[in-house]
Amino acid sequence: MKPLTIVASCNSGTIFEKTLFALSKSDMVEDIVIVCRESIHLDIPGCRVIKTEFPIASQKTLKLALDIIRTEYLLLLPEGGQVSIEPDAIVKMLEAAESTKAGLVYSDFYDETKHVKTVHPLNDYQSGSVRDDFEFGAIMLFSIPAIKKALDEYGDISDVRFAGLYELRLKVSIDHSVYHMQAPLYSVIESDGSYDIEKIFTYVDPRNADVQKEMEIVFTDYLKKIGAYLPSRLFREVAQTSGLFPVEASVIIPVRNRKATIAEAVKSALSQEADFQFNVIVVDNHSTDGTTVILSDLADEYPALRHITPKRINLGIGGCWNEALYSNACGRYAVQLDSDDLYSSSRALQKIIHMLHQNNYAMVIGSYTIVNFNLEEIPPGLIDHREWTDGNGHNNALRINGLGAPRAFDTYLMRTTGFLNVSYGEDYAAALRICREYRIGRIYESLYLCRRWPGNTDASLAIAETNRNNAFKDKVRTDEIIARQKMNRGE
Repeated sequence: MKPLTIVASCNSGTIFEKTLFALSKSDMVEDIVIVCRESIHLDIPGCRVIKTEFPIASQKTLKLALDIIRTEYLLLLPEGGQVSIEPDAIVKMLEAAESTKAGLVYSDFYDETKHVKTVHPLNDYQSGSVRDDFEFGAIMLFSIPAIKKALDEYGDISDVRFAGLYELRLKVSIDHSVYHMQAPLYSVIESDGSYDIEKIFTYVDPRNADVQKEMEIVFTDYLKKIGAYLPSRLFREVAQTSGLFPVEASVIIPVRNRKATIAEAVKSALSQEADFQFNVIVVDNHSTDGTTVILSDLADEYPALRHITPKRINLGIGGCWNEALYSNACGRYAVQLDSDDLYSSSRALQKIIHMLHQNNYAMVIGSYTIVNFNLEEIPPGLIDHREWTDGNGHNNALRINGLGAPRAFDTYLMRTTGFLNVSYGEDYAAALRICREYRIGRIYESLYLCRRWPGNTDASLAIAETNRNNAFKDKVRTDEIIARQKMNRGE
């Protein structure tokens, strides 16, 4: 028997059919199974169709496919896109699977249009690559023995509509490696390689709430199986430290070269109305575009504004936060405001600090509204991260790519760890560290206007930069999962 069964979502494109026809002639391919909502006829030798209303990532469809596979390997095309596979790609992937004994193999690919063909590199998989949107590309090669062992050991795939493939991947990864081939072995035709705003915020779009709930259930079960799940009863109390600080709260604004927006941001912070004393600390990271002059003039006008220029010239956003956090001017609570954003009302700071006072939280995170440069609301609008719950948010936080804004921290507690000196993910890393031991409060009304414009640090990123950012957060998750496993073992 040949070693490989191909299972693919249905696609009516000619390239898709041409690719499957070529694969059917391969000495490696025993069967081809097409998952389709409608009955179709494909003139492809050895091809059969599974008609189902459920997507290929559902438990029901995956079970149907797995039940008929007789081969050692499954080549899965979950999206059914227009894919053109290199002639020797299958052989190379099978050789990699055999030599590494991996449970799952995936490879880089080409983005191909009518005019250009460019390499689309992917990230290596690590134990923290647990978000459900980790990019495997259009093709995934599974070891059937690894699947059977994982399902025997950790249970069948749950009765889910959207999260079946995610659950399968997580369970396989517990005892088997996930191997990334750093070579492009196929092309995705007419692929849009952009990383637009809709993609960034897909996981918090209210339309995807049912999907996200399934993903959370599957992921929480996975954390329990690997010993990284933390019950909420383990939360520690935050020390009361009011007398140690000059003011109750400080709004922290790290900035570099934002002359178009910095004055608005600072005035938004200074205009807050509160029943406690606060100041605004702007850490000017050696701006060269006139931002420094604007800040100097504002500091002369407003006594509550502290304008700090670090001595070091190698600071990221996290390093700038540390400059403010450890300064003598910092208040009991440190509250975030980005240099191109605004608070949505003059009472935002009051609401945040009131929440911190109420429930002995180590951190509070609000909600924000996406706006354009002119502060006009744009899709997806309100981002409130309702996937967070008091009982399980600290576990689910390991699955998602961010926790929201504005963020406010207990200064005394944050001074024990500080922020990572990076300009991406420093806030996410801090939140994961905090929620390992302490409670985080959530405010689900919009407190913050988040501008999306070409000046954003994550605007129009190249694939390499996006990969670098995602790999960093995966590493943060890896470290955090290890820390939680050790905590559960009493180490």
